[in-house]
Amino acid sequence: MPQNMGVFGLGVMGASLAQNLERNSIPVVVFNYTYDLTEQFLAQVSSKQSFTAARTVYEFMKDLERPRLILIMVTAGKPVDSVINTLKPYLEPGDILIDGGNSHFSDTDRRMEVLQMDGVQYIGMGVSGGEQGALWGPSLMPGGDEGTYHFIEPILSKIAAKAGHNEPCVTYIGRGSAGHFVKMVHNGIEYGDMQLIAEAYDILRFGLGLSPQQLAETFAEWNRGVLSSFLIEITSKIVDFPDDLQDGVLLDSILDKAGMKGTGTWTGQAALTLGEPIPTMLAALHARALSSLTQVRTVAQQYYENGVNKLPGNAREWVQKIGSAMYASKICSYAQGFAMLQ
Repeated sequence: MPQNMGVFGLGVMGASLAQNLERNSIPVVVFNYTYDLTEQFLAQVSSKQSFTAARTVYEFMKDLERPRLILIMVTAGKPVDSVINTLKPYLEPGDILIDGGNSHFSDTDRRMEVLQMDGVQYIGMGVSGGEQGALWGPSLMPGGDEGTYHFIEPILSKIAAKAGHNEPCVTYIGRGSAGHFVKMVHNGIEYGDMQLIAEAYDILRFGLGLSPQQLAETFAEWNRGVLSSFLIEITSKIVDFPDDLQDGVLLDSILDKAGMKGTGTWTGQAALTLGEPIPTMLAALHARALSSLTQVRTVAQQYYENGVNKLPGNAREWVQKIGSAMYASKICSYAQGFAMLQ
């Protein structure tokens, strides 16, 4: 039987990764500070899946084989330090901690340095794909000691998404906090992607006057070409999703206010420190910040006409031009991100 693995933290991502591990024949020991969340997790998983649930940190550490493999899935920042401090009295040389959250790369470097003094290896691993990706196959970006990576690689390859020729979407990113740095930049690029989609949607709907159904068809068509991506795919399903409480589409009932978890901002800060221009990603950050100023925008709306001039000419030609512009802009966003990684 393969070595077991611990998952500390049963939020959305932790619970999904735990199920992914178990489904791929990795015995899993789960723990959460509040046991009611553990009970909720156990009640929701498939009856065909089996987990060892620990009520205390002592039980959690006792149930793990040596060297212990522990995947930490808690909110980035102080909660990660709290978990490490909680585990420290039980850790032994050779144990491996894997931080699968969106930790700032500087925090990852600091934690690595401290834990290495006790012979404990620390892997900072970016996890991409959201809840469904974590459940059925995420893209994984592990960084840290290369020997430690090769030790855990068989497990990571099993649970990772598979690309062409069944190639696992995981590789050794590099020393230190390389994994979390790459995940940070990845999120920055994704910010740019989402802003491009939002702007294209706005022009298509209000500049060309396309109906929700026509918007869905347009994004679906784009998803069959060079713009094919998960974000374009889900956009094609969102734009005409009906509102079950009133006439129209659900999108019109959602407040146009975007939040941020921090990684996009960190990308901007790191780029400025490195002297790397990332105008596409920074524009996306500014757009999110502007969207949050709902009160200011509501007041400003009283002084300006609420209307958009329709684009002249053939709508089909405009759709092709907008698609081409979005493709070119995506290339720019990716190029800016890759420049940061050099």
